[in-house]
Amino acid sequence: MTSRSHINLIKLSVGTESVDDLEHWQESYRQRFADGLPRHVTRMWPKRESQILDGGSIYWVIKGIIQCRQRILRLDDVTGQDGIRRCAIVLDPALHRTVQALRRPFQGWRYLSPEDSPADLPQGRATEDPLPPELSAALAEIGVI
Repeated sequence: MTSRSHINLIKLSVGTESVDDLEHWQESYRQRFADGLPRHVTRMWPKRESQILDGGSIYWVIKGIIQCRQRILRLDDVTGQDGIRRCAIVLDPALHRTVQALRRPFQGWRYLSPEDSPADLPQGRATEDPLPPELSAALAEIGVI
């Protein structure tokens, strides 16, 4: 259970076609790390770190729609090959499908309050075949999903 004081992040999953696609990409990428955990490296360090680590998740926007989330486990300090300090957002490998919500494109990541975060899908619906992106977007636009 998450705390009421937590904050979430929202991020575009650029180049990803589906939740399964994101999962497969993370699976192959996370094998590079000793802890085997997926991570997303970003230039900016979140100023609201303590709230993120108090139960926050990263909500993934795929094809213009929030479709899933991952719990944020920790933030690691990493230095790129260019010598610049970056933030590695270390994630729980479990992807939780959410109620779909439209989201316009944006750069980087943004904070997402718990009140504005879509709910997780019930267990039975999480394994259903996803709707085609065009249909899902049309339904989300009219507020059906």
